[in-house]
Amino acid sequence: MPTAQDVPQDILIKRLAEHLRKVQQISPPAWAPFAKTGSHAEHPPQDRDWWYKRCASLLRKIYLHAPIGLTELEAAYGGRTRVGYSKAHHRDAGGAAIRKPIQQLEAAGLVTKKANSGRILTSEGVKLVDRISREIFKGLAKEAPELARYL
Repeated sequence: MPTAQDVPQDILIKRLAEHLRKVQQISPPAWAPFAKTGSHAEHPPQDRDWWYKRCASLLRKIYLHAPIGLTELEAAYGGRTRVGYSKAHHRDAGGAAIRKPIQQLEAAGLVTKKANSGRILTSEGVKLVDRISREIFKGLAKEAPELARYL
């Protein structure tokens, strides 16, 4: 059975974002169009749907690396920032741009806290990611018949 590791991440995140757009508990807050995603970013995201893509990306990352904490996610979504003529330094992503989507995913019943370890996917979250991964893999198998044996 194909999982999130077996399909291209860009396609998976795009399809998950389309699904999450229909979930009532997930919606961008009022500040989302104006906020940067961290101190390493110079501008807010240009994509209007960045909130749903961030939620989908968080689902995938939690699926692959669970249990994972907020600090680890901030480091993963961070980036480099220039410091004058010196070498660039790593800066973590903004906490609100990770914490709020996770809270919405928890309200939707897709993510839960594991005591003193971080976040994990619920059975509903795992089913969602696996179902969408399977659909993507079937589409890829039609294009490349040698993948059909993995279905």
